[in-house]
Amino acid sequence: MFSGFLIFCVCIAIIIFLSSFFTVQQQSCAVIERLGKFHRIVHPGLRWKIPFLDKIVARLTFRILQLDVAVETKTKDNVFVNVVIAVQYVILRDKIYEACYVLSDPEYQIKAFVFDLVRAQVPKLVLDDVFSKKDDIADAVKADLEKPMSEFGYGIIKALVTDINPDKNVKAAMNEINTAQRLRVAATEKGEADKILKVKQAEAEAEASILHGKGIAGQRQAIIEGLGQSVDEFVRQIPSTNAQSVMEMVLLIQYIDTLKEIGGTSKSNVVFVSHSPGGISAIGDHVRETIFASANLEKNPGKNTIE
Repeated sequence: MFSGFLIFCVCIAIIIFLSSFFTVQQQSCAVIERLGKFHRIVHPGLRWKIPFLDKIVARLTFRILQLDVAVETKTKDNVFVNVVIAVQYVILRDKIYEACYVLSDPEYQIKAFVFDLVRAQVPKLVLDDVFSKKDDIADAVKADLEKPMSEFGYGIIKALVTDINPDKNVKAAMNEINTAQRLRVAATEKGEADKILKVKQAEAEAEASILHGKGIAGQRQAIIEGLGQSVDEFVRQIPSTNAQSVMEMVLLIQYIDTLKEIGGTSKSNVVFVSHSPGGISAIGDHVRETIFASANLEKNPGKNTIE
């Protein structure tokens, strides 16, 4: 009976002894109290405490923590927005005591500070500036939050504005404004492009007309020179003829070729012309008068009429 009780006591003693050992993980620490009073801070590794007298009251990590805080506030132009601030913070190694004992709920305290700071910054800005100056808001939150939280044993690493969410009707209106602006710019650019195309087309048509006129003038000059050479050659070979009869013959040949060309095309328009030899002679007279008048103008530039 006594031996059994002894064995039982030894087992209890072993269990108590073994339970007095504990481990602390890397990048963390443990706070030990003895009889309800702060005793010491233990760091990573295998540690030992006095059973029943020492107690682990907190395990703190030195890793960077993040707290997302959603704040509803109003901008300067009376638009309500939900701003989400991500606060990254860490426990200061030299202020473990303060981090453990000063604040009962550090996350709630951080949220209170962020609410106060954001609602002091955003109402100074219009909605568009809230989006463009979100980094300034985050820097202001970090700067104002860093000092008071350091007194409580917490260091502020970074504050980030992760989301700015106005009312859906406001977002729809902003999208419509942006769409209208882009359409206006597109219409202006399209109008400028059409203008450039029309100017270039007009310039091309003008140059084409000039080249076409030069071509016609060159063609007519070549025809006149060719006819002159032909007439001179014909008169030299047949002395009994003169230039007038040769021109009438050439005009007659051209006239017949023209009728042949009109008749050989099914889609040609109907042309009514004089078909008598007298009509051909009158055409020749007009041609000769024009040629002679041009020759007189070249010799006498000051005269503008045919004598």
